[in-house]
Amino acid sequence: MTAPHGFSVSRYAPERGTLARLTARDSVLRRLDWPILLSALALSGVGSLLVWSATRGRTELNQGDPYYFLLRHLLNTGIGLALMIGTIWLGHRTLRGAVPILYGLSIVLILAVLTPLGATINGAHAWIVIGGGFSLQPSEFVKITIILIMAMLLAAKVDAGDQLHPDHRTVAKALALAALPMGIVMLMPDLGSVMVMAVIVLGVLLASGASNRWVLGLIGAGVVGAFLVTALGMLDEYQINRFAAFANPDLDPAGVGYNTNQARIAIGSGGLLGAGLFKGSQTTGQFVPEQQTDFVFTVAGEELGFVGAGLILVLLGVILWRSCRIARETTELYGTIVAAGIIAWFAFQSFENIGMTLGIMPVAGLPLPFVSYGGSSMFAVWVAIGLLQSIRVQRPMTA
Repeated sequence: MTAPHGFSVSRYAPERGTLARLTARDSVLRRLDWPILLSALALSGVGSLLVWSATRGRTELNQGDPYYFLLRHLLNTGIGLALMIGTIWLGHRTLRGAVPILYGLSIVLILAVLTPLGATINGAHAWIVIGGGFSLQPSEFVKITIILIMAMLLAAKVDAGDQLHPDHRTVAKALALAALPMGIVMLMPDLGSVMVMAVIVLGVLLASGASNRWVLGLIGAGVVGAFLVTALGMLDEYQINRFAAFANPDLDPAGVGYNTNQARIAIGSGGLLGAGLFKGSQTTGQFVPEQQTDFVFTVAGEELGFVGAGLILVLLGVILWRSCRIARETTELYGTIVAAGIIAWFAFQSFENIGMTLGIMPVAGLPLPFVSYGGSSMFAVWVAIGLLQSIRVQRPMTA
């Protein structure tokens, strides 16, 4: 039997079958959370333009190539997308069995930072230089492993139907496993990452249904820990100066307060619609340090204005909103805890990054998710998106 125009049916059947599988109601493509995916892609796309604007004239950084950072940012995004696809393909349930291995590997990597393999970049001894202009920041991946190891422990007996809530012994084990990498990262010291991890732990505990006494105890321990870290001199001088500048912006406007003051000038000069891409005087004049990484939001504020900067906030809000839906709709506590940890991570890190450019939060050296330049951060956030998508894809379908 032949089809119209002389083509055989057998030639068309496989294509029609493949298309039908891809568009079926239970297919992976149909079950993906597209608002999250498209918002994350849009943020990475906007970030590429902002990074390009901030670095195209920085010959001391871009090795004379105005496209150097743009191409690397796009490459990092592409690798991040590949990691997301791989995470979805493996599935968060499959990864659940490999969590102890991933946790052990993350411990090894952050310990390596404290050896001669570690390197200091922008004041933080938190990197491993790989070579060829590439470096790795292991603390970014520790955020993921803390979420996964705590979720695995706290949800094990609940998902098995043995308990309604995690017992005290299980919570204590989960907190101990989270405290180990956090303590190592604090030795670097990478205070910004530790702050994010602490918020992640708090979000995980709240989502797990653990006793409120643990939550209150954790908050109290955080206050005591902050006092001890300061009293014992565990912070570097530049970190102490950042908090001092936050408490008193006029303390040293040409020194420790310079970054924040210049950031606010850049954002304030943008007005409603901005000066236009590549036309910001603060950006082209290179007045704001680290503008392609920690202070990338200042480029948006100056060149895209309130509207463009507001769009970034909206896209981040969509990711958080849809992530909350995923956490609420999954039928397993493990998935709920993983999603909640990612929500806490994205929400706090975004607030801290944007807040420090506005002067309402201390400078902590944290990138803006999906937007800032940096391979380790980009890889980690896209793996997190893959975990969220896996939780949604693998949930039971409703009639």
